[in-house]
Formats: sequence, C-alpha cells, structure tokens
Amino acid sequence: MEKYLSLSGNHSSNKRSLEGLSAFGSLEELILDNNLLGNDLVLPGLPRLHTLTLNKNQITDLECLLDHLAEVTPALEYLSLLGNVACPNELVNLEKDEEDYKRYRYFVLHKLPNLKFLDARKVTKQEREEALVRGAFMKVVKLKASSDCGAPSPKSHYTPLPSASRELTSHRGVLGKCHYVYYGKNSEGNRFIRDDQL
Repeated sequence: MEKYLSLSGNHSSNKRSLEGLSAFGSLEELILDNNLLGNDLVLPGLPRLHTLTLNKNQITDLECLLDHLAEVTPALEYLSLLGNVACPNELVNLEKDEEDYKRYRYFVLHKLPNLKFLDARKVTKQEREEALVRGAFMKVVKLKASSDCGAPSPKSHYTPLPSASRELTSHRGVLGKCHYVYYGKNSEGNRFIRDDQL
C-alpha cells in the first residue's frame, strides 16, 4: 500500500490527472507542487491523508479549496500553499505584507482546525485561539467591478477639474493653495554644507 505519493512538476491542469488518486485510499502524504493546479482541483476522499503540499500552483479561491479539503481530508495536519495567489506572501506578491499573511493563517485555521503545520510553520497556541475567535472574519473579499456600483464607464475618463471646467472650449484657470512647511528633518541634502557657506 502506498503511503507517500509525489506528482511534483507534472504540469497538468487537467482534473482527470488526479482521478487515479481514488485507488490510494490509505495515502498519508501527497505532494502536488508545481502542477499548474487551479480552482478546479478535485481530490477524492482520502481519509488517512495527513500531509498535503500544493505549493507553486495557480490556486486563487482559498475558501473553496479549504471547504473541499475539510470534506475529503478529515485527518489533514500539514498543509502548504506557498506560491499560490491564495496564499498572500511578500515573496510572491509585493503588495502583500505580514498582516495579510496572519489573516490568511487565521482564516485557514478557522476552516481546518486540526492543522499542526501551515506553510512550513508550526501552528501556535495563540494562532489557534485567534482563529477560534476571529478566523471567520479574516476572509479577504475582493470587490467585483459592476456597472451598478457607480464605476465609471470606459468612455469617461477621470479628471480632477470641476464639472464646469471639463470642456476644452470653456476652460478657465483654476487656482489652488496648499500650505506645506518643510522642516528638513529627514533630509540628507544639507549635511555637507558648512555654516559659513550658508
């Protein structure tokens, strides 16, 4: 009986490539790194699976994946999703920071409370407690652009000018005043100038 299976580097995004896993009911470790797997990932019931790595794939829908894993892998203790859009990580996306990653961990632990390791880091007692209290609220929601949300149409361009000044033929000058005092606390530009040169 196989207890460990690695399909790393298979580069197949076809769901049928994972259909054969149903023959491995006693599988305990499964590595599916770097296989171009997406949100259509469907695993068969693997009741003994305790380790699953899905690193460097194309998974974007975290909640859907976690709901599926909770259903088909009840014994899961180690999960790694590094390198996916669903895992906010500064190494993959510079717009993400440590706070995004913490919220991600709390949400994953809320959905899969039996995890002992997440993304090669041990789950701490404090993280587990935080996930129980706030994990359900840590889901990252992306706003969808729709016409009824007041989004500008593609034909109209944003302009900071008042509506009366937007027409090129009726343009009048606009004057604004900004009060800004420069103190130079963080400037290094004057550090080589001596007092007698001022």
